[in-house]
Amino acid sequence: MTTLAQEPPYESYEPSEEPWRRPEGYATHDVTNQPPPLAPYDASDDTVLLEGLRREGAGWAEDGLRRLGRRAGSAQAQDWGDLANRHEPVLRTHDRYGNRVDEVEYHPSWHHLMRVAVGEGLAGAPWADGRPGAHVARTAGGLVWGHTEAGHGCPTSMTYAAVPALRAQPELAEVYEPLLASREYEPGLRTPTDKRGLLAGMGMTEKQGGSDVRTNATTATATAEPGVYTLRGHKWFTSAPMCDVFLVLAQAAGGLSCFLVPRVLPDGTRNTFRVQRLKDKLGNRSNASSEPEFDGTVAWLVGPEGQGVKTIIEMVNCTRLDCVMASATLMRKTLVEAGHHVRHRTAFGARLVDQPLMRNVLADLALESEAATTLTLRLAGAADRAVRGDEGEAAFRRIATAVGKYWVTKRGPAFTAEALECLGGNGYVEESGMPRHYREAPLLSIWEGSGNVNALDVLRALGRSPAAAQALFGELSLARGADARLDAAADRLRTGLTEASETGARRLVELMALTLQASLLVRHAPPAVADAFCATRLGGDWGHAFGTLPDTADLDGILTRALPGEG
Repeated sequence: MTTLAQEPPYESYEPSEEPWRRPEGYATHDVTNQPPPLAPYDASDDTVLLEGLRREGAGWAEDGLRRLGRRAGSAQAQDWGDLANRHEPVLRTHDRYGNRVDEVEYHPSWHHLMRVAVGEGLAGAPWADGRPGAHVARTAGGLVWGHTEAGHGCPTSMTYAAVPALRAQPELAEVYEPLLASREYEPGLRTPTDKRGLLAGMGMTEKQGGSDVRTNATTATATAEPGVYTLRGHKWFTSAPMCDVFLVLAQAAGGLSCFLVPRVLPDGTRNTFRVQRLKDKLGNRSNASSEPEFDGTVAWLVGPEGQGVKTIIEMVNCTRLDCVMASATLMRKTLVEAGHHVRHRTAFGARLVDQPLMRNVLADLALESEAATTLTLRLAGAADRAVRGDEGEAAFRRIATAVGKYWVTKRGPAFTAEALECLGGNGYVEESGMPRHYREAPLLSIWEGSGNVNALDVLRALGRSPAAAQALFGELSLARGADARLDAAADRLRTGLTEASETGARRLVELMALTLQASLLVRHAPPAVADAFCATRLGGDWGHAFGTLPDTADLDGILTRALPGEG
């Protein structure tokens, strides 16, 4: 990870005012019992994250990660995240003369966030980094830099994920991969090969199909030039329309196929990419999501005709991991916000953080956050080793990523709601930032396959690849004998696989996820964490809301690990 010379150092940033300080002359309005701003803070001050980074083979990236963590938690970077969401992208379909331009304008804060993210290797850079652990380092960087805001993670994620799919067409990969793996952020629509770095997007979803991408109606017609087609159709959901290139699904003569669509053609002319409108989304407001229309749009075939899903699934596997990462990041960010608030807030004669019931809530949230972060880094490690030819890790990644995508993203909304509630009414106002996190949380379960899609994908993996189930149980066996509750859950899971049905897919995948998380915590977390997780998530000694850990749980041990200095 490298520091960008063109960015002002975060240490030099000074807020223009200090609204928490009482102005002179307002003696009747002396504000007390309110916490100071959290920023500046260190977003990498996370024991679970740093342990996982080392364990999964990327300890060499720790110094850079710590530097990035300080930058993410700086007042400047936090301000960028706020401004990028308050000043949303604006679509300009035409210029002042009436020419079609189809451009989206972003607030400067968006570009500041993107410049750091790309420069720090959070887009396609790992594909050009030969070091073991490069993909783990990128995921860890996302877990830290995501403390700023989530929207700009979409184009960086798609850029990262486009590279393995593009390799299905080596001559295209030779041209575009070095630019997608670049650490240079160069916004604006220009001839791709004239730029120092590119961003990639993805267009699969259509209004008649949704997740059923095989019903895509966009057509691809071959031209006289080998490998070159023209597309006609309307995509229903295509994020980050100012990316340079897109991987798109369309129906060719040989069936559903994958195509590379550049916004600007090699001769410098604009490709037909008519942005009909931007989506008015619940969250993820800083990131433009669009409906583009293709009409004679020039595209290059990626992979064989009729193999579009097989080709683009390489991209989806990567973006699914990033959905898990983003959910884990939201959990950690909102836990830090909640911990900071209760440390500085008093009620009923004592600090909130010292009150037993609040400590139970925070400890329960901390367990969920640690399990999510640990699983995220394990998945990143599997991806890194799979890229390097480890077939066992590739089989584990195939099933565990879908399991993690289903469960961790499902936990996000309930988690962020509970963390918001720790701030009470303060957390319900926009200025706190918590409503933005809450609106972001459901997105990660929807994008890249909703809960049902991922649950069914797990069943398909089990049916088509016996090695996937073997890899999962091989992972679980590493913790065998360490906790009776975990052993019993693994036995239930093995029995459940023989009775797997579509109706019961969610229950089965939930058990997979909890058993996998528990096995990782039993092996790698302190006894206070592992015991409380197994007792509640597997042993049933738990209520139906966060904050219902049993009286036997070591709350102090959990909180000291999760929130250093906040106990």
